[in-house]
Amino acid sequence: MARRSLLLGAAALTGAALVMTPTIPAQASPPGAKDVTAVLFEWDFASVARECTNTLGPAGYGYVQVSPPAEHIQGSQWWTSYQPVSYKIAGRLGDRAAFQNMVNTCHAAGVKVVADAVVNHMSAGSGTGTGGSSYTKYAYPGLYSSYDFDDCTAQIDNYADRANVQNCELVGLADLDTGESHVRGAVAGYLDDLLSLGVDGFRIDAAKHIPAADLAGIKSRLSKPSVYWKQEVIHGAGEAVQPTEYTGNGDVQEFRYAYDLKRVFTNENLAYLKNYGEGWGYMSSGVSGVFVDNHDTERNGSTLSYKDNATYTLANVFMLAWPYGAPDVNSGYEWSSTDAGPPNGGRVNACWQDGWKCQHAWPEIKSMVAFRNAVRGESVTHWWDNGGDAIAFGRGAKGFVALNHESGSLSRTYQTSLPAGTYCDVQGNRTVTVNGSGQFTATLGAHTALALYVGRPSC
Repeated sequence: MARRSLLLGAAALTGAALVMTPTIPAQASPPGAKDVTAVLFEWDFASVARECTNTLGPAGYGYVQVSPPAEHIQGSQWWTSYQPVSYKIAGRLGDRAAFQNMVNTCHAAGVKVVADAVVNHMSAGSGTGTGGSSYTKYAYPGLYSSYDFDDCTAQIDNYADRANVQNCELVGLADLDTGESHVRGAVAGYLDDLLSLGVDGFRIDAAKHIPAADLAGIKSRLSKPSVYWKQEVIHGAGEAVQPTEYTGNGDVQEFRYAYDLKRVFTNENLAYLKNYGEGWGYMSSGVSGVFVDNHDTERNGSTLSYKDNATYTLANVFMLAWPYGAPDVNSGYEWSSTDAGPPNGGRVNACWQDGWKCQHAWPEIKSMVAFRNAVRGESVTHWWDNGGDAIAFGRGAKGFVALNHESGSLSRTYQTSLPAGTYCDVQGNRTVTVNGSGQFTATLGAHTALALYVGRPSC
């Protein structure tokens, strides 16, 4: 296929859709008391290990998601990681030893590891992979031959047709026949290999293009069939394949959450968020993975991104404060070309250098991870809004947050369920006093937030 089509195809690949199917008892929501995942997109494994120790563990992140570790096609573009040519851990981001060290280091810091797994397809061309393996589009010596791919070799072009979506080729990438026993065994073998290195869960890339029953069949073969995973299944109105088909296998990423956040934060009123989640027709909270943006959506413009500055920050603050779904915090790098690969081949010498954005470490975002952990299980209380772009709400008697997305400052007295005392506003790094009636008065600047929680009495 033409080189440009390949670029567009692979770029669509990761955001194209992921999906899973019911059968095995699913682990819904990341297991453990901390459900926030930092998605360190295209960070190499040595940099991830260091970040687990220096930032993710201390901040309270429960998980780190790493980019696909399998050997892939050569090239500097980010999407080369999403065209595997073998299941050896030999990609741009590090070898097997680096991966193992990263998992061990993150575990020592109290952070579990989710691996992005590309199992719907292989590559779109031929050559030599990043680990030295030779391949052609339908032949991967020692792994797959032409018999292991679906018969349809045309590109997917009709999302109203289930067979077209799940049997044809996503942007020209060789589509594995996941209904075949050999393929299921090979995929399960790859995932089991990662489990043997200590991986705690998987993000299943392009799950929408794999029948849910096939994914269930693969999962049933694992040494740990109840392992946590979340599936990339993009919702499309009227489409033949829907995200809810996959909830029996585990969590499913709720793309509508991110799309609607962009619309509300840019064109509508934050007051509309009062019943965000199931009230908007989304999947149930316990099976939904949510995000403000991911590597695909920030590039195609369907969601907010780091380029939206304070609006983006506030949307992340809201996501982490609001009790719906299990949140991913996207952390990537600056880009002008949507194909651009990671700076330094994935090596992060320091946050906010060489183009690395490190959104997971932005003070306003990072501070909300501890907030979320502190208010876990508490319902929304004392919702307030001004009918426009200023809102506030409590999380039981454990926390309280206010967001001012208006163009001017806002001063008012808030009613909370917090115990009387002093609290650190972790957004403004100031001390706030709550009186015996659960009230406090504060001024919020334009496009800023305030967040208080039990356990942080002072800054």
